[in-house]
Amino acid sequence: GFDRAKIEQSVTLACRKRGIAQERLDQLVSGVQRQIETSGEAEISTRTIGEMVMDGLRQLDSVAYIRFASVYRDFGEARDFEEFASSVRDVG
Repeated sequence: GFDRAKIEQSVTLACRKRGIAQERLDQLVSGVQRQIETSGEAEISTRTIGEMVMDGLRQLDSVAYIRFASVYRDFGEARDFEEFASSVRDVG
């Protein structure tokens, strides 16, 4: 399911040292949250949420997008953002 704190954490990590205003990151996460709420789906997969985040990051910053996508692409359906967050910390 959607865990705003986890998504904020993973977006923040992907955007680390990119000089992107926190406000922009908040807007991205809020946008994803709105998409999920308006979709009417009771249970949205981590994969779908990740795709939404990637779409937002791609428009925001290419390096952040690549960071997020490179780790995210290795996800199994069952793994979640906590594992993502811990693995991003090890990326350059």
